[in-house]
Amino acid sequence: MTRPTQNPSAAGAAPPTRAGVPAEGGTRAGAGAGGAKEGATRVGARAGVAEEGGARTGAKTPTEHSARTRAGTTPAESGTRTLGLVYPPAGRHHDYTGGQLTFIGGVAEAATAYDYDLLLSPADRASDPSFRRMIDGRRVDGVIVMEILLEDDRVEHLARTGFPFVTIGRNSRAEETGWVDLDFAGLARGCVYHLADLGHRRIAFVNRSEDLFQSGYGFAHLGLEGYTKAMAEQVLTPRAYLCDDDVAAGEAVLEQILLDDPATTSLVTMNEAALVGLYRGLTRHGRAVPRDFSVVGVAAGRWAEQVDPQLTAAEIPAKEMSRVAVDLMMRRLTSPDSPPRHVLLKPLISLRASTGPCRPVPGSEPDREFPDIDAFPDLDAFPDLPDSDF
Repeated sequence: MTRPTQNPSAAGAAPPTRAGVPAEGGTRAGAGAGGAKEGATRVGARAGVAEEGGARTGAKTPTEHSARTRAGTTPAESGTRTLGLVYPPAGRHHDYTGGQLTFIGGVAEAATAYDYDLLLSPADRASDPSFRRMIDGRRVDGVIVMEILLEDDRVEHLARTGFPFVTIGRNSRAEETGWVDLDFAGLARGCVYHLADLGHRRIAFVNRSEDLFQSGYGFAHLGLEGYTKAMAEQVLTPRAYLCDDDVAAGEAVLEQILLDDPATTSLVTMNEAALVGLYRGLTRHGRAVPRDFSVVGVAAGRWAEQVDPQLTAAEIPAKEMSRVAVDLMMRRLTSPDSPPRHVLLKPLISLRASTGPCRPVPGSEPDREFPDIDAFPDLDAFPDLPDSDF
């Protein structure tokens, strides 16, 4: 179901705070899944990792992981040598999306570099039986939690019981544990500024589904916050829409955008699964990308490259985030008394072919006002003036 966000400014003001994959129950996920493709032109320098004080640093490589494992710096052999991944499916039919599968493969691959196995739980609440079996039964040495909510009882339970954990994502309890996250607010803001620099003034925002937003998923709220802030800075009117994660929903929300304001010339999206539908909707309305309409978003490389023209986007570095999360988890296990580390990734926008200079929709611009000739005095009434010397 797609519908406009009732109050983009209010909704954005909240403080930042299963297909083919076996659920928890003893089955262990193997390594796999590659990262986003490289080669697209990037705005500015190479993306870096902002860590706590804002300094940029690189994540350890798998080779360094293995070296540390051989050096004996990983937890004692008496442990399970298994990490838990608590990751609820976000698909419309309660299945894992393609982007989620990339994260799962990335975590499994990074864990393997430490000679650790991975146990997967689809729990979105602390009361979920699979979460309880994993934690209370001590089936794993530590847990990586994903799809963090603004108020997340899984995080509350782990913090209260002292069970080792880190998160991919963050909320108001962020300072209590290690985490890695994307700067979703900053990325959405950057997308708006990219479009504004191209002359666009009517910029819509396509967010994730209503269910995810109302559940309190942090990235959906942070993205809306960044978009709304940027629109205010540009003195533009924000129009944000919630959209289910599928093609049909993308077509429907595009229809609604143009119904609400036919003069819209661009949009920012954080919903990569609806991207093909957005493009189809534009084609049906005779809007060519990027000649008549520009699209920019936050999306994994494979999503950005499968549409035509390819999407200009800030890419989600799923494999890098997975690797950093495992690094943080192993640091937590080997140095439990060390202060938690926080890693905020700020990928840059990869320029492809989906954005271009604004071309206003015919009839959307106000008519020019020409002076009323009858209102001017009769020129013969003016006295003769001396000729100019020039």
